[in-house]
This record gives sequence, C-alpha cells and structure tokens, in this order.
Amino acid sequence: MIQLKAGQNIPLSGDVLRFGVEADAALDVSALVVAENLRVLDAADFVFYNQPSTGGVALTGDEVTITLAEVRADAKAVLLVVSADAAAPGAGELGPVTTSLAENGTITTEFAIMPAAGEVALICLEVYRRGDAWKVRAVGQGYAGGLPVLLPAHGVEVSGGADTSAPASHPQADRAGIAGPHPPADAPVLEVSHGLERLWMIFEDAARSAAALVSARDYAAKRLDEELSAAVSDPATRNTPVAEAKRREAQQRSDELVAVAEGNHRRDSEHLMRELAEADRLLPPALASWSSPAWEGRAKASDGIRLGELYAIERGPLRIPYCVPVPLTRPLWIDTERSAAVAPVVGALLARLLASDPGRRTRIDVIDLTGAFSGLLAPLGPVLDGPPITEHGDISPRLQALVDAAELAEMAYSSGAFTPPTEHRVLLAADFPHGYQASDAQRISALTLRGDLIGLSIVIVGSDESESPDGTVAALSQACRHLPTVEDTPLFDPWTGSAWQLELDLLPRDPQRAAKLLRSE
Repeated sequence: MIQLKAGQNIPLSGDVLRFGVEADAALDVSALVVAENLRVLDAADFVFYNQPSTGGVALTGDEVTITLAEVRADAKAVLLVVSADAAAPGAGELGPVTTSLAENGTITTEFAIMPAAGEVALICLEVYRRGDAWKVRAVGQGYAGGLPVLLPAHGVEVSGGADTSAPASHPQADRAGIAGPHPPADAPVLEVSHGLERLWMIFEDAARSAAALVSARDYAAKRLDEELSAAVSDPATRNTPVAEAKRREAQQRSDELVAVAEGNHRRDSEHLMRELAEADRLLPPALASWSSPAWEGRAKASDGIRLGELYAIERGPLRIPYCVPVPLTRPLWIDTERSAAVAPVVGALLARLLASDPGRRTRIDVIDLTGAFSGLLAPLGPVLDGPPITEHGDISPRLQALVDAAELAEMAYSSGAFTPPTEHRVLLAADFPHGYQASDAQRISALTLRGDLIGLSIVIVGSDESESPDGTVAALSQACRHLPTVEDTPLFDPWTGSAWQLELDLLPRDPQRAAKLLRSE
C-alpha cells in the first residue's frame, strides 16, 4: 500500500474505486464530478446525502464508490470531499483525517491529512483522467468556511436559505442550501479547458520529462566512471591500446545514452512549448502572458493567477507558467529585504488578482510603511479600501476590522445564516514584521485560517521569517507560499522533486499600460 504525500499522484489500475475515511470526529463524505476547470456542469454532479448517486459515482453510507467506465465522458475528475458533521456531539473543526482508496476491493493507497485549526471541509483526493487512463492525486485542501465556501468554488450554487428537501439529520446539506450549478460567466469549454488545471498538467509533464533527463545523465556518468575505473584497474594493461580502446568505447556509450535522453527531452519540450503557445491565446487574462491578446479582449473570470515562469538553464529553453488558485487559499510571501525592490512584482500580482474575477468588486487593504508602493496607489484608488497605512499605529485597527469581518462570517456560518462572500478582498502587508506589533502577527495568522469566509487573499512582503524566534511569526511564515526574489533559489516540483528557477512576473514598464492593468480611470 502506498502512503501518499500532498501533491503526489499515482496511476490507477482498478476499474472500481472505493473512497473511505477514518477520523476521530464524525464526518460527512461527498463527491464532485467536475470538468477541466474543476467546476460541475450539472446540479447532479454533486453527490451527497440527499443526492447519493450520479453516473459512475455513488455514496453508500460513509463511502464513495467510483465505477470509472460509467463516469460521464466529458468529466475531467472526481473530487472526494469530507466535512464536519454539525449534528454530531462536540462537532467543530476537523482533526486528523486518514483517507483510503481501494481498487477492485483492495486498499492500495492512503493519505493522512492534518488540517490547520479552523478547517471544517477538505478536498482529500482527486481522481482524474490522464489521456485514456486514470490517476489519483493527494490534495488535502481545507476550507474554514466549510461546504458553503468549498461548493461555490467548484460551481455549485449555494443559496442563503436552506434546502428543505434535505433531511434534518443531515445539517451539512441543509445549511449549505445547495441549488443548481453556477458555471463561470461566458466561459466556453474550449477556454475553460486551458485554465489553471491545464497549466498544471503541462507543468507535470515538464517535471517528469526533466526528471527523466536528470536520471539518464546521472546514470550515464555513474556507468562511465565505473567502466573507466575497470579499464585502468590492471596496472599491466593500464597504458596499452586495449585499455585506451575500452575507454573510448565507454565514453561513446555514455555520450550515446545522454544524446538519446537529451533528444527525448528536447522533443518533449518542443511539444510543450507549442501547447503553451496555443493555450496562451485562450487563457483568461489572469493566467495569460502580458503579450496575450486576452488582455485586450473582454474580461473573463479565472480560477487562478500567474506568478511567473519556471525554467532550468541546464535543461533547455522551456519555460512553464507558475500559477496558483484564487482567491489565494494559501497566503503568498514575497521574500525581500527591501519592499521597494519588488514593487514591479507586487504590481503584477495585484493586476492579476484584479483581473481574476471581473464580475465581483475587489477591495484592497494596503500596509506600506516605507512608501515602497506609492507609484501603484494612484491607479489603484478606485479599489482601495481606505487610505494606505503608512503609520505603525494604524496597522492594528485595519487588521482588526478584517478579523472582525471574518469572525462575523464565522458566527453566521455557525448559526446557519452564512452566505458566500460577494467581494474579493486583498490584504497587502508590506515591510512585515518590522513596525508591526506582536498582536498584528496573531491577527494575520487568524486571517489565514478564516479569511476564505470573506473571500480574502493575503500577500505579505518581507524577509523570510521561517526561523524567527517569535513563534507566531515563524508559524505564519511557514504557512505561506514563499516567492523567492534572490537568484539561484530553487523551487522543487511536487511530482519528481526536480529543481526549477522562478522568474517572477513584473508589471509592464509602460506607465499607461501599467495604469490600465491596475484599473486606472
């Protein structure tokens, strides 16, 4: 049996899968059948207590069974979900969860999840198509807002009232007020199929090709060293023509092996570069390159934003867009000693956050003690939620206002009156933690757990504090997704552990275009 780690994926060989879960708390199990954009296409695609089956996916008791051959042809994946059972005594946030997946009756994989405090729903596993085959990916993505936040993110409309057809014994379904699907606005399947999930599929292909090249090079070098050592091991023949011939043959075999591996990698890279070029024409602006025509056309919503490009000089010219979901389910931390040095990076990030959901109002709170981002603020005026904070004493009240909003949303959730956020809120906390009080770090930490209840994305700018002597600051830093700004700081892909360099996107230098991207009037 394989013990999966977050982000890991493996191929499946069984025809019938069974998803189960073990936990100390009482949990509800459900499933979402989704398209390539990870959103449902029909109300029946959400399988839960009050709607226990759809094509190929069935809920029986506390297990989900997937008959792969019967899953509808246009489905990309089945998301397997657990959520806290609010009817259980002492119900609340999730504790440790261990999920299992059986193939044809035999458990083949397990995935242990340790949710952060406050999470009451989890996407545990993703069973997805890969060509003609199926694979499973360990996800472990948590939602402090539970199903009422998780479901709309995947196209299931959640109304403010309750679904009266849901039995009283199943409050999760009742409280969520589950209605029909809510597809992305004006998003044809062709465009949706080239969204965040598509780019991550390309990234995975690139990672596996890179790992194959690195492995072949390492093997060739090891074998060459062994053969050269053998050729000179006998002092009597070390300097003879026979030994020289063996050395030449060993070198030739090594060169041929490397040449084949590099040829395969070059072929893979050329294919992926063509695929990326085609996708870039169809991607929504938030995921597209700055040169894409998408920025000149009608605004389109996106399920993610682009942060930059990943590359490895020693592996050729392939550059892969590095993208993450929005709203940011994990805060971004831009590593820098000087906030002013990353102003173009922050500008690009804000422009993409603004473009990710043009149908919703965006409100941005800015903490900028050093004035590093003053050049960005004029065009951002219409979406700023109050004046930028430039004085130390003003930080705590602004952060507390966000915490209060999240706590009110949490109270509404607990009372069954919660409605999904209608705004996308962004907190930009620069110069952190210098000039912030200890309580401010605690407030930001609280927002990382409950911010999804108010649609909040968090961006922190400052030096990496993962080793800070302040436990709260260190824990906050460790919980974030760090974006290095120093050259030769590698990132490692989640599939093979191959090293990549990240070149972060920069806001275009042209002032008029930059202002337009930042919603200047």
